[in-house]
Amino acid sequence: MQARICGFAAVVFCAAAHVSFGGGSFVNWESPHVHPLDLTPNGSLLLAVNTADARLEVFDVTGGMPVLLGSVPVGQDPVSVRARTDTEAWVVNHVSDSVSLVNLETMNVRATLMTLDEPADVVFAGAPPSAFVSCAQANTVQVFDPANLGAAPVSIAIDAEDPRAMAVSPDGGTVYVAVFESGNGSTLLGGGLEGLGAGAFPPNVVNDGLGPYGGVNPPPNDGASFNPPQNPSNPAPPRVGLIVKKDALSQWMDDNGGNWTGMVSGALADHSGRPAGWDLPDRDVAILDANTLGVTYAARMMNLCMAIGVNPDSGRVTVVGTDATNEIRFEPVLNGRFLRVQFASFDPAAPNPVAIVDLNGHLTYATSTVPQADRDQSLGDPRGVVWNASGSRGYVSGMGSNNVAVVDADGARAGLAPTIEVGEGPTGLALHEGLGRLYVLNKFAATISVIDTGAEVEVGQVSLFDPTPAAIKVGRKHLYDTHKTSGLGHLACASCHADARMDRLSWDLGAPDGEMKAFNQNCNNNVPIGPPCEDWHPMKGPMLTQTMQDIIGKEPHHWRGDKNGIEEFNGAFGALMGDDTLLTPDEMQEFEDFLATIAFGPNPFREFDNSLPTDLPLTGHFTTGRFGPAGLPLPNGNAEAGLASYRNDLLDAGTLQCVTCHTLPTGAGTNLRLQGGVFQPIPPGPNGEEHLTVVSVDGSTNVSIKVAQLRNLYERVGYEATQTSNRAGFGFTHDGAVDSIARFVSEPVFTVQSVQHVADL
Repeated sequence: MQARICGFAAVVFCAAAHVSFGGGSFVNWESPHVHPLDLTPNGSLLLAVNTADARLEVFDVTGGMPVLLGSVPVGQDPVSVRARTDTEAWVVNHVSDSVSLVNLETMNVRATLMTLDEPADVVFAGAPPSAFVSCAQANTVQVFDPANLGAAPVSIAIDAEDPRAMAVSPDGGTVYVAVFESGNGSTLLGGGLEGLGAGAFPPNVVNDGLGPYGGVNPPPNDGASFNPPQNPSNPAPPRVGLIVKKDALSQWMDDNGGNWTGMVSGALADHSGRPAGWDLPDRDVAILDANTLGVTYAARMMNLCMAIGVNPDSGRVTVVGTDATNEIRFEPVLNGRFLRVQFASFDPAAPNPVAIVDLNGHLTYATSTVPQADRDQSLGDPRGVVWNASGSRGYVSGMGSNNVAVVDADGARAGLAPTIEVGEGPTGLALHEGLGRLYVLNKFAATISVIDTGAEVEVGQVSLFDPTPAAIKVGRKHLYDTHKTSGLGHLACASCHADARMDRLSWDLGAPDGEMKAFNQNCNNNVPIGPPCEDWHPMKGPMLTQTMQDIIGKEPHHWRGDKNGIEEFNGAFGALMGDDTLLTPDEMQEFEDFLATIAFGPNPFREFDNSLPTDLPLTGHFTTGRFGPAGLPLPNGNAEAGLASYRNDLLDAGTLQCVTCHTLPTGAGTNLRLQGGVFQPIPPGPNGEEHLTVVSVDGSTNVSIKVAQLRNLYERVGYEATQTSNRAGFGFTHDGAVDSIARFVSEPVFTVQSVQHVADL
């Protein structure tokens, strides 16, 4: 993409429009901070992004405490800032797809560079120095020439999902890029129903007699038994898929020691719909040579790589983030213990193996709940890491735990106290050793904490102007606060629903000892085919983490539609997160009011005027073998033709249009019931919940499945069963068993006509 340089007037116009949002139409995208705080090279200025107000705040810190010098309008949702010189800062605008170059002497934007989708961070490296910008949604790093801003940037493809946080080697010759949605080496084996509503892909390998359990489905999770034991009052559980994870020996294992390697990557891989040699490299850090632009990778660290730094003494690269134990089945087993907060480090000269340390070394995970005093020592949702000059001390911010932990060079806790308490939602860190001060940007509180690094205590706070509506400020903690909402103090809803989105994993949160739930939703209201919907079994099998964007008013919730409204999730704070108290009704209302503010971002594949493209490259999408050979790149797609087919063609068994169930504009089903040949709206429930359609013909494992919304499908790509190297282990449908969008629309039940037809859809 050609860089575009915009004048100051244009930037002021955009910023003014944003300020008007704060007056009455504030848009909450919950854009994630990546590197929101920085010091100029001479240490005189502290730079902080004000995401809510679309500004860069500039402070004088020569006296230790920040003194505001200026507030510069930038683009929409700034998430990172870096000082290129003492007089120039680069601000990365996540929603605007731009970088604002700020003159720190005149306090204005001197130029704006347009980037690919969802830029996240910027660093300067190489000789002469270039600007490297990570573009998260585009899986690309763009390289700009600061001396020639009019030159088109060079784009470097990153073979991983969602590259964000960046760091530079001490010699300036290497750039490190942390991959936020790197995955954790887990994937799904298909296994479910056959017949009406069941897809042709994937093969039901869990049911295969050649598997470790001879086709028993669901397989046991505790030797030959289930833990907890199955409820004898329930009917037989449905056949479901199974999550397996690659171990240190590259074997694909389940949670009961079952070895599925032969059916995932070995000679029998076709039994799971894969080619022999299929793999998940699990790339966590991209290593870029700043001069040649060559790329290598470090792997097998954690699922969500949140922040990255370089120890200036050893040169070791350090990554903080979280890893999930999603290969372990059942909510009662996982209760309070389904995730670890980790510190990983590696020698860039030999990136593998990686050293991994649990940042919550005080936790044994023997129980789901510990006393509050122990919870308060925990670090949750780490979003920043910074080192002192000698590399002997590092600081890690816990956005969910509202604290900062001091660590040694190996990642072990090394502070005078377990943690340093700061404001709500700490993300960015900037260390000024000359002043003995650590500055912490508290995203949710809209403050900057000042920490005395000698005493390791907060000595002051400075507030930023914050136009965030009250509903967001009050309700946000129920999504993120790990000390308040979990039994061990390191978990929150956002541990899986990261930044109100998703962790790109599938989880089996069934309960063998649970009870059946009577079906009580709107079934097949506009689909006059199929059997009746069924009651919900507590052993539901794996299901993908869903986004929390724009879910209020789209009830019922969950893939199966088995939750009437957000109120019915309250029990998860105890049953899944191990807390000993639940939210009060007022707190649940605060949570719902907050969730109701979260919006989907702009679709990156539409044109700038919101029209549909007619010649869209489909990089990374492949043919499935229905029309000719499998595994070939799809041709460019015509989205206008695809929409016309979606609306008008009888693609579903030659009987229904896509839009019949996946109604526009969201793709979700309607809240109408067919009565006497006329569609009638279903009144909202007592808590305002809607009753969108549940169907009985699309569940490969569960009969009753809610019609899925389609707005974030582009966020789930990366699993391609026709390719041996994959960026994700889960794809589409409720459990992630279908690898690609092309695969889904190429199912035999759909009457597509050609590879081009598939590409257009």
